Amino acid sequence: MSQTTAIDVDRIVRRYVAVWGEPDPAARERAVADLWVADGVEFVEGAQFRGRAGLVDRVAEAYGLFVATGDYHVTDDDHVSVHDDVVMFTIQLTYAKGPRVDEVAFAARVFLVLDDDGRILQDYHLTVQPLPEA
Repeated sequence: MSQTTAIDVDRIVRRYVAVWGEPDPAARERAVADLWVADGVEFVEGAQFRGRAGLVDRVAEAYGLFVATGDYHVTDDDHVSVHDDVVMFTIQLTYAKGPRVDEVAFAARVFLVLDDDGRILQDYHLTVQPLPEA
């Protein structure tokens, strides 16, 4: 992919992080449609989420489990690497309340493979800091 440098990668990362914390289901669905191609896929620790409906369900489930509870915020570490059509950064769940507020509770390295328009073809999450045992 030769056009990656013309794509606003920081904007893609900001939108990607924001979709996981979007409370409005309709806005979340629109954000998924804007970020991923229709037949996009996400690979997470032995699971795959394929196509728009699968990705919408995946993002909604993660939102419900982590953000809607008020326990976490979704953030990134502000370090983005780009190579051709691949964008890499770290997504994090940070504590939203309690004595550890703003500390990282979970982190995963994200690799996004983009098309020429900057939409996600493939999305890989590799955990680097698992959530603590409850």
